[in-house]
Amino acid sequence: MPATMEEMWKIIQQQQKEIEALKTKSSQNEALQQEISVLKETQQAQSKALQQATAAPAAVPAGAAGKGALERKTDVLAGEVEKLKTQLFIPESREYKSQYGLGPAASNVYRVNRGLAIGGYGEAMYTNYANPRGDSITNKDTTDLERAVIYLGYKFNDWIILNNEIEFEHASTGEGGEEKGEVSVEFSQLDFLLDPKYNIRAGLMLVPMGFINEMHEPTTFHGNHRPDVERYIIPSTWREMGAGLFGEILPGLQYRMYAMNGLNAEEFSNIGIMEGRQGGSNGKAEDFAFTGRLDYSPYFAPGLMVGASAFLGNSGQKDAVNFDGNSVDVFTQLYEGHIQYKYRGLELRALGAWGQIDNTEFLNPLLGAGGPVGKENYGWYVEAAHDIMPFLWKDSNQYLAPFFRVERYNTLASVATDPVTGMPFDQSTGLDRWIYQAGLSYKPIDNVVIKADYRNIQDRKLVPLGVPFGDEFNLGVGFIY
Repeated sequence: MPATMEEMWKIIQQQQKEIEALKTKSSQNEALQQEISVLKETQQAQSKALQQATAAPAAVPAGAAGKGALERKTDVLAGEVEKLKTQLFIPESREYKSQYGLGPAASNVYRVNRGLAIGGYGEAMYTNYANPRGDSITNKDTTDLERAVIYLGYKFNDWIILNNEIEFEHASTGEGGEEKGEVSVEFSQLDFLLDPKYNIRAGLMLVPMGFINEMHEPTTFHGNHRPDVERYIIPSTWREMGAGLFGEILPGLQYRMYAMNGLNAEEFSNIGIMEGRQGGSNGKAEDFAFTGRLDYSPYFAPGLMVGASAFLGNSGQKDAVNFDGNSVDVFTQLYEGHIQYKYRGLELRALGAWGQIDNTEFLNPLLGAGGPVGKENYGWYVEAAHDIMPFLWKDSNQYLAPFFRVERYNTLASVATDPVTGMPFDQSTGLDRWIYQAGLSYKPIDNVVIKADYRNIQDRKLVPLGVPFGDEFNLGVGFIY
């Protein structure tokens, strides 16, 4: 009991406040219950309307004047849901921009907010062979869906990203007993984006060399065929299992460096190291390699990019042996430098590559008719193009560029001496070529390219005095999405 009337009055005031608070909560609860009741009735009405629309869709045509407010709201809601579903998988607009060394379409997954990303590319061509000497033509004209590629990526969160390229070559994986094409995983890698300066990449990765090996989508290069230097000297598409780092050290200075599975020297041949690629398919992993690349795009020279890359590692895989039966390393080196400049429609490219392979004197006897392997090889090309559409149609966003390319490469630039005979291995079976190529690239939109080109090929070994042994006219289309 309160001792004084003053204490009693304080207790009464406190109780009054509690009573008022309870009344307020009670009224709020009643209002909430009414709101829930209205929502339930609305939900039931919407459900009934949807059932009626499903049972007799033609009874109430879309946009009819007599349609009720609830039905109109339901239609609007359904339309928005479908729009959101579509944009989840197929955005209304997509920015095509190369990121982290990959092509524009391959970079789609880096630009989604979360979840699945789909992209791809394809290229098809017709090839007409000509023989300027008038001899019987040994090559038959062909048509080919050379590649159809699907990119499937998944962005788990803001810093863990999976990216895959699955390639179908020549429109088939076989016809009867004749193998005509194949399905391959070109790359399958996990990126861990930690910081602009250093990020981690692991899985089946593209070797970061040259222009084409990483960025081989048809809208990114001129000509229907990839440059021969980036097919035989740098064997595009070249990928191996491994892990490494990539990022941008300074503004405009990007790097990629990986430790990867080594090549398999048993598959080398007189046309280069391309068959030594293991591609993540039960590859021998007794020897490993290192590859690294630097690219610099200075801020004071917009459109300019210069860079270099290297690949070094043993390729013997414990299978290449010397005359004493001991395994040899077959140390393989490949270096390349490149420069690119784009300015007001002008496009210039140049690339040079040089390779060296050790222990070929022991490797060549194992290869039989496929050899010998060059102790050294080299290749280079220069290319110029210019978008002339602004001169033909000033307000057009289309693209039309004539281009010209010169290539020079030799897969057997030097050969080892046979320890048995004391004579150099046969140097006449390699590819020692000059290629002169000219053509047009037309893009009605950025995603689609139509290409026409003519290649004059001269081989200094197969034909005496460098007489052309066959030319090509190629007409094709390519696309990315």
